[in-house]
Amino acid sequence: MNHTTSAAVPQRTAAPARGAGLSGFPRRSMLAVLVCWLLVVFDGYDLIVYGTVQVSLISDTGWGLTKATAGTIGSMAFVGMMIGAVFAGRMADTWGRRRTIIGCAVVFSLFTILCAFAPSAPVFGGLRLLAGIGLGGLVPSANALVAELVPEKWRSTIATLMMSGVPIGGSIAALVGIPLIPAFGWPAMFLVAVVALVVVIPLALRYLPETLAPKAAVGSTAKESAGFGSLLRAPYLGTSLLFAVATLVTLFAWYGLGTWLPNLMQLAGYNLGSALTFALALNLGAVAGSVLTAWAGTRFGPIPTAIAAAGVAAVALVVLVTGPPVAVVYLMLVLAGVGTHGTQCLIIAAVASHYPAHLRGTALGWALGVGRIGAVAAPQAGGLLLAAGLGVNSNFLAFAGAAAAAAVLIAAVGTKIKKSTAVGATNV
Repeated sequence: MNHTTSAAVPQRTAAPARGAGLSGFPRRSMLAVLVCWLLVVFDGYDLIVYGTVQVSLISDTGWGLTKATAGTIGSMAFVGMMIGAVFAGRMADTWGRRRTIIGCAVVFSLFTILCAFAPSAPVFGGLRLLAGIGLGGLVPSANALVAELVPEKWRSTIATLMMSGVPIGGSIAALVGIPLIPAFGWPAMFLVAVVALVVVIPLALRYLPETLAPKAAVGSTAKESAGFGSLLRAPYLGTSLLFAVATLVTLFAWYGLGTWLPNLMQLAGYNLGSALTFALALNLGAVAGSVLTAWAGTRFGPIPTAIAAAGVAAVALVVLVTGPPVAVVYLMLVLAGVGTHGTQCLIIAAVASHYPAHLRGTALGWALGVGRIGAVAAPQAGGLLLAAGLGVNSNFLAFAGAAAAAAVLIAAVGTKIKKSTAVGATNV
């Protein structure tokens, strides 16, 4: 993409030379990227874990939850993520990537652990909201840091592969839930976050560098132009809005499936173990999607690849409505995972490449923060559709429609970027 080269110029001025360069990928930078990826894995686990315990919360807690109220509680983490993504992205650009990442990781780990001891639905929902603030802040901050560390030619690929941590974490949640929930109950699922707190966060303290020291890293002009106001005026306004809305509908599809799929499959007649294996298929597809889209995004560009990925997800979800054989259901869920999560990975890669270094964290936070509106709405929408008696297929059609909308919006992003290439070459 033509805007990538121009976006890299401010980075060389803003970021210290340590750990980054076009000709090499130092060992310490690789360790820092690995630690960031591990934190994203736990981010993904903590997000998807609610979908694995939702049935147990409804039937076993005595909290009086219905499908609609369970959807509301499912939305609480995404409300927190919306707050965290918006403010942590800006904080990472001003306060520093390292401190923001570690702070977010501590927050989501602590409040996820406390969820295991929640005495009531309101307390549980409040803890999920607070955990969500950390969850939402981690991804834009970690991606901003990684973009500073890796060679420019690897930036899009690594940004996409970084996001494989989300479905890998979701896959771990599904795998762990199959034996753990029947044996120890739903609270045990939240205690897994102890591993992040006592193992991964100490690794972050040791290996994560600070790549952006705001007072010294950027000049006064760049400092004045950093912030959300810069994203919402020329030359970024149209592209920033399109990125945000495309993220919104993509996250609606991805997190709607992640939250409701086990419950939907149980309503369709499968037992809990089978329902969790369907969730596993979705998340394994998302892992495969991260790898496939990393390769295809480098080969064909993130925008064209994202359009194709969103289209694949939409078609796969429509096929599920036709009531296919079980083998086809698994295949379609894998493709839905490839398409929905792959699309989001590619959007992040495109954002990371399109904006200059002093705006990168803010731009990622903007896209993911506004996009969390879709993540907040999806659990609610799924519960309301079921409560209205519209059936399992209504959910699949809603998520398919969101994926199709994502394809259209991303195509509009591509058109906008092509039209503004000349302007971007002088301003980005």
